[in-house]
Amino acid sequence: MSTPTVNASNMANQAKLIIIGNGMVGHHLVEQLVDGGALEHYQVTVFGEERHRAYDRVHLSEYFSGRDAESLALCEPDYYATSGVTLRTGEAVIEIDRDAQDVVTDQGRYPYDKLVLATGSYPFVPPIPGNDRDGCLVYRTLDDLDDIRAAAENATNGVVVGGGLLGLEAANALRGLNLDTAVVEFASRLMPMQVDNEGGELLREKIESLGVQVLTERATQRIEDGDASHHL
Repeated sequence: MSTPTVNASNMANQAKLIIIGNGMVGHHLVEQLVDGGALEHYQVTVFGEERHRAYDRVHLSEYFSGRDAESLALCEPDYYATSGVTLRTGEAVIEIDRDAQDVVTDQGRYPYDKLVLATGSYPFVPPIPGNDRDGCLVYRTLDDLDDIRAAAENATNGVVVGGGLLGLEAANALRGLNLDTAVVEFASRLMPMQVDNEGGELLREKIESLGVQVLTERATQRIEDGDASHHL
């Protein structure tokens, strides 16, 4: 891909477009802007809180089975630079000043004419006692998976609170790390938003065949140390 031609005159006439979030949606927007020729009219800056450029979260669990951050990336390392887009990884936006039309990070203020929020979801942590203890981790980013892998080195048991899609992926990952694993789900079946009772039973059989204990209709009350195990 050729680098867009930029000169002082062009830049003076370009509006400043800031995209907050370098996940799959934010990256897809950048691709649409580049392919549609919008960079003739916009100076585009993308802020990503994570140190990695956009990667495939759908296949995140494959990180535990041999794939690395580079193989999960959604573009080549030089894609943003050669496309004329400024990518600022590892720089979280902590404030939006709508009056001044600035976004604020711990490294400075950046003016915008147009602003897109593409921050995606965040992992919900149940408000139960003990959820801030060491070994209580979430499953969403590559850094999260690095933390899980490190914690698993000194653990024997892993418990996943939540039997949705990501919870089951997390449970499979813990089994792959040789932990005795259980899934605790408040509803009467796994993936209650996606499957009916019959589907839930079939799914339960499949998950249990992987060596994962399934505990449904169980509300987690608190998180505490066991008598003889390190809990993850």
